[in-house]
Amino acid sequence: MLRPYSIIVFFLVCSIQVLAQQNQEINYDSDRTLKNEQRYPGALILSKVDNQVYFDHDGIEVWCDNAVFYKNANFFKAYGNIRMQQGDSVRMTSNYAEYNGNTEFAFASGNVRMERPQTTLETDSLFFDRIKQQAYYRSGGKVTDTASVLTSTVGRYYMDQDKYSFVNQVVVTNPEYTINSEQLDFYSESGHAYLYGPSTIESETSTVYCERGFYDTRADNGYFVKNSQINYDNRILKGDSLYFNRGKSFASATNNIRVIDTINDSRVTGHYAEVYRDKDSVFITKRAMAASLQDRDTLFIHSDTIMITGKPEKRIIRGYYDVRIFKEDQTGENPMSGRSDSIYSDQKSGLTKLINMSRFGNGKPVLWSGENQMSGDSIHLQSNTKTEQLDSLLVFDNAFLIQKDTIEGYNQLRGKELTGYFVDNELQKVVINKNTETLNYMRNEDSDLIGINKTLASSVEIFFNEQQIQDIYYYNQVDGTLTPEEDFPPNARQLQGFNWRGEERITSKESLFEGDPPLKLPKIKGIPLPDEPDEFFDEREDDDPLLNENSRLDPKVLKNQDLDSLKTKQEVQKDSIKNDPPATDSIKAKE
Repeated sequence: MLRPYSIIVFFLVCSIQVLAQQNQEINYDSDRTLKNEQRYPGALILSKVDNQVYFDHDGIEVWCDNAVFYKNANFFKAYGNIRMQQGDSVRMTSNYAEYNGNTEFAFASGNVRMERPQTTLETDSLFFDRIKQQAYYRSGGKVTDTASVLTSTVGRYYMDQDKYSFVNQVVVTNPEYTINSEQLDFYSESGHAYLYGPSTIESETSTVYCERGFYDTRADNGYFVKNSQINYDNRILKGDSLYFNRGKSFASATNNIRVIDTINDSRVTGHYAEVYRDKDSVFITKRAMAASLQDRDTLFIHSDTIMITGKPEKRIIRGYYDVRIFKEDQTGENPMSGRSDSIYSDQKSGLTKLINMSRFGNGKPVLWSGENQMSGDSIHLQSNTKTEQLDSLLVFDNAFLIQKDTIEGYNQLRGKELTGYFVDNELQKVVINKNTETLNYMRNEDSDLIGINKTLASSVEIFFNEQQIQDIYYYNQVDGTLTPEEDFPPNARQLQGFNWRGEERITSKESLFEGDPPLKLPKIKGIPLPDEPDEFFDEREDDDPLLNENSRLDPKVLKNQDLDSLKTKQEVQKDSIKNDPPATDSIKAKE
């Protein structure tokens, strides 16, 4: 156990050691040493003859051609071919430099070049605080990394973290891309960059925008949040968070995503997406929905998973598992909707296939046009590639058309194949071929029921007026009977295979999602703002100023300015740093 006096002695020794370290004298060596009391009172004038003037102070070494050394003040000013070195970590060259041994504060100007193992900093003027182990410029600087060149108006280097903080007109130039940002933190050893404020990453093939993000400048991939989007040649990807890998031409998005096709005027939404640029493909899931504008009408496709592949002129949309479609026009009078297990849509040919239904009803795709329900083993929709309006539809195998009677019952037509024809997106005519059978309610002009007609024929043509059956023509009729309602058994009023699925009908864009299981979105891991840094030019005691009285700098130069402040996480009320125009920050000599 230490006695009280031992503790006192211990602290005295430590204090003396600290003071000795703070007041350590600058050592020097010079080929020529002169005095000029008239011009430099109390100073030594040191000059090179064969060897450069040399200074050494607490681990920092300086070489120069000429110097003015105020030995009693522990301060020097160096001129010509200056080299400054701190261990193996920092090497700096400049035209002029000065160093205060009491505060360990240095300043360099004129072609300043500071080299670190991974980076080289070039600037017009640089402040260097050895106590903080930080360097700082605000008159414009350039940092050359192993992969990129970074420029900014203001820059600050933290040696203990090997980190640069760039502010104002930050530009990162790489052979593959260019980054522009309001503020960027760069870690030299890893090449990691953190972007704050409106930022872009531009290349020949893509443009990334974000207001907060991370980018690995060496691995060429990044992660972006806050108003982020990736623009490809013909697609825009947006989401709460985006991942981007340039080498693999790959991007993914999570939560509230949108993929916009700028050429085909379509978009896909959902909560997870993957985009493969070279393959021209998009994969999207979690409430996935594709919306395509067709001649001022919009076709919506919703399914568990949607894939879009092919070049812009050959786009193919595929949907899997519980597919639902809804098409509306501007008037809202001729909606069309459908369901199937999967869907295939070729935008070049205008062909859309509803196939392999397995989760609803009897496993067949179903389509509603107005009040008409059509179903079969598969359904093909054909659009006009010029007008993009619906032209026709085909129902293959076990085709069935059902229409609710205006008062009661169902009008029904069944056969092997069904062909429908559209005019202005409205169903006008249907032809059913092979082993057709019909059952329809016959009414007079006053809508009184005349009887129920059940007919067998080789083929049938049905004409519609305002979505209602107007005329039916039978070809090669085999049998047909009009029976009074009271004589027609109720249990015989449905043809074999009848399945009215009106409760599944989709009546609006919003109802596309009815019955979907609850969706729990993952929590996005954000990118926090950096901690608020201390001011570079700390207030010092009056008897211990950063600058020596013989410095050629005006003390006003060391005043912290608005331009010097960095955006930090304390500024929660603002999303971006101040964008005021920079003030002129020239280094002025004292009059």
